[in-house]
Amino acid sequence: MSASSSQTLIRQSVTRVCYLDQLSLLVVDRSQSGSVTAGRKAGRLRSHTVCGILMHSSLAVTIEGGPLGLAAVKFWTRKKFKGTAALKKKINPTRIPIEKKESVRWLENLKQSTQLLDHPGRCIHIGDRESDIYELFCAAQEIGTHFLIRTCVDRLAGDGDHTIADEMDEVAVKGLHRIEVRDSNGDPDQAILEIRYRKMRVLPPIGKQKRYPALTLSVIHAEERGTPKNREKIDWKLNTDLPVGSRTDAIEKLEWYGVRWKIEVLHKLLKSGCKAEESKLRTAQRLTNLISLFCILSWRLFWMTMLNRSAPDAPPTLALTATEIGVLDRLVKDKPKARRKTLSHYLIKIARLGGYLARASDPPPGNMVMWRGLSRLTDIALGAMVGEEFVGN
Repeated sequence: MSASSSQTLIRQSVTRVCYLDQLSLLVVDRSQSGSVTAGRKAGRLRSHTVCGILMHSSLAVTIEGGPLGLAAVKFWTRKKFKGTAALKKKINPTRIPIEKKESVRWLENLKQSTQLLDHPGRCIHIGDRESDIYELFCAAQEIGTHFLIRTCVDRLAGDGDHTIADEMDEVAVKGLHRIEVRDSNGDPDQAILEIRYRKMRVLPPIGKQKRYPALTLSVIHAEERGTPKNREKIDWKLNTDLPVGSRTDAIEKLEWYGVRWKIEVLHKLLKSGCKAEESKLRTAQRLTNLISLFCILSWRLFWMTMLNRSAPDAPPTLALTATEIGVLDRLVKDKPKARRKTLSHYLIKIARLGGYLARASDPPPGNMVMWRGLSRLTDIALGAMVGEEFVGN
């Protein structure tokens, strides 16, 4: 894809950029990790390797869910924060400076990803309950960006004589919202959410009130009516610095938070496609170089999968090279009733290389079948390029 084509597509599709933060990739670094005993089996000691490297990533997507790329990636080890857990047993964790905690990575990724855009006000940082950190709220305000965080802490509110939960208990249900979900068996289901929201003054933890100011935030609670049978009940509690003045505004924020699942898809590609956690390299530097390359490959595949659904009529050169297009034309024959040769036409061919049947009733190809197809295409295209150098046209 040319740089000009990519920039044009981004300018046309981006009004706001959502940064999705996640920590879910664990990679063993053999040069730093050891092993621990895990009991006995058949009279023999069992042991497993202690993880040495972790990766914290921020994925930039449009509000529609189109992946734009990784905005920040941080590799780190727990060796740097050795002793923090023991310190928490002696003093209140809220009194430990954020710089001495592992959670400082959330602030570092927020600052790094925001620097990539000239207008921080267009960015919305979306995180799950692990990112419910008051310092992150203040850092976003200082930078001039926005956040939408699922909360796990019942913080002090108002004048400090009650909590957010106390104040939200007084708020009446302001609307209903029906969403499509899947149960634990993967079957489609529906959920009706009761929506409540209120703008309120939120205070920092008592141990941090001298360092950080109180903030005015919008709090959204979305709780499912009834108790579902084959899945957990939906109960989302979100904090944001964005205005929420109507049911429509609240539903918009809930839909934005739902986009957070995109980063889980990216990490699935890293783990199940690239097999990042099974890397056998022996040094941290080699591992970080390898995982960085895997991140680019995973994003490209995720991006192409979503393009097939959002921009099927785009020209194929938007995502594929001339060599890849030529190999696909030669390798995968067109069906009798094939449409004109759009981007979707060639992406379906890649999926067919991965085992996709392309029947009329089939849903669009998913990420893993696209991964298998792109892996085959890459090997074949590389062979074609090498063969051309040795044999000629």
